Amino acid sequence: MIHNRSMSEKTFDLINIIFLSVLSIACIYPMLYVIFASLSDPRLLMQHEGILLKPLGFTWKGYSLVLNNPNISIGYYNTVYYVVVGTLISMIFTCFGGYALSRKGVLFSKYILILITITMFFSGGLIPFYLLVKDLGIYDTRWAIILPSAISTWNLIIMRTSFMQIPESLEESAKMDGANDFTVLFRIILPLSMPIIAVMVLFYGVAMWNSWFNAAIFLRDRSTFPLQLILREILIQNDKGSMLQVQNGISGQAEDMYRALIQYSTIVIATLPILVAYPFLQKYFVKGIMVGSLKG
Repeated sequence: MIHNRSMSEKTFDLINIIFLSVLSIACIYPMLYVIFASLSDPRLLMQHEGILLKPLGFTWKGYSLVLNNPNISIGYYNTVYYVVVGTLISMIFTCFGGYALSRKGVLFSKYILILITITMFFSGGLIPFYLLVKDLGIYDTRWAIILPSAISTWNLIIMRTSFMQIPESLEESAKMDGANDFTVLFRIILPLSMPIIAVMVLFYGVAMWNSWFNAAIFLRDRSTFPLQLILREILIQNDKGSMLQVQNGISGQAEDMYRALIQYSTIVIATLPILVAYPFLQKYFVKGIMVGSLKG
């Protein structure tokens, strides 16, 4: 049966198309602007005002300067280290915590969950946080970036909710065959929870990749600075030492021209890995992110 669409339905669809098209352009254009600017001739870029729809000229000079800058390469290495090690530790703690809180019969599990949930709304503040990290002896070390933020309360609750949806009969049958909690977790729970695990890896990885605040507070040795902290110096503090350390003779007025080019090139390099990782985890994302709305 053919349904003749009314004028109001057609108008509604047209408005939706226009609105979503404008929204898509508003989201995509800033990224395209940065990419076009990073590939533009710095002289033409300085003279240009307004919308940028294509590279002005074409040059790889900005990327060459950024990749030859030791600050950028060291920051990149540190960020990859923080993401890999930090995400691994966060996932281990979150999986163990989510499994323990999702099992029935765990002593005081409800009260422990309430105490954990309170940390979402209240914290000790920055100064106690700083003093705690210092007293633990991890100040100005890589562990100051990894350990204090190892567990996200929200991610822990989502992981617990996902584990609770797995039928208890699977655990009971496994324990009848002599399986312990570690066997149940690694052989049954985790293989059945791959969508939520992929989402948690994405959440922790992106958060660690974009993290700069803890590094700015706890790190003083530049050899441990993450890429985002270097990027902050370049974009906000306008630090010439970070931007123009490797210039191959570029100086004077040329510094001003290449400063903007280096800024745009650094943004692209810092953002690219996350943009590349998203498509591979996208198929798990929608299924995993809806877990928290299904069962509390």
